Amino acid sequence: MNAPAAPRPAAPRPSGGAAVLRRLVRPLAALTAVALPTAFVAAVDPNSPGHYPVCPLLRATGWWCPGCGGLRCVHALTRGEVLTAAHDNLLVTVLAFGALLLWLRWAVLAARGRPAGGLRLTGRQTAVLIVVLVLFAVLRNLPIGAGLAPPAA
Repeated sequence: MNAPAAPRPAAPRPSGGAAVLRRLVRPLAALTAVALPTAFVAAVDPNSPGHYPVCPLLRATGWWCPGCGGLRCVHALTRGEVLTAAHDNLLVTVLAFGALLLWLRWAVLAARGRPAGGLRLTGRQTAVLIVVLVLFAVLRNLPIGAGLAPPAA
């Protein structure tokens, strides 16, 4: 009979900076996935007509959707113009800062070797988010919410 195989020695675990870099792979990949299109929007000004398609909802109905002005908002954020970004699309501005905070939390926890816990929305939170999107879309199309509408391109 064959003798049982001897257990293999454990592979050496990276230490120090290598371990931190390994733990940061996912947050850095996510950052890259967001940074590349953001860099394009920073370089190609959405305020100049002809570079980006018109929103299909705006074209079909004349109503601003919750995302209308979002590209101009991101363009302004890349230049540090927070007030301009908020004027272009307040919701995208708030969500961008929220996403930045969540990413920073994720990166810090990953660097420390702690689980981030993931972002999971409950049914109630999803419903609230949908209501906020619908209310934002409706309000920015009413005279009382005209300040939430992006400036005409």
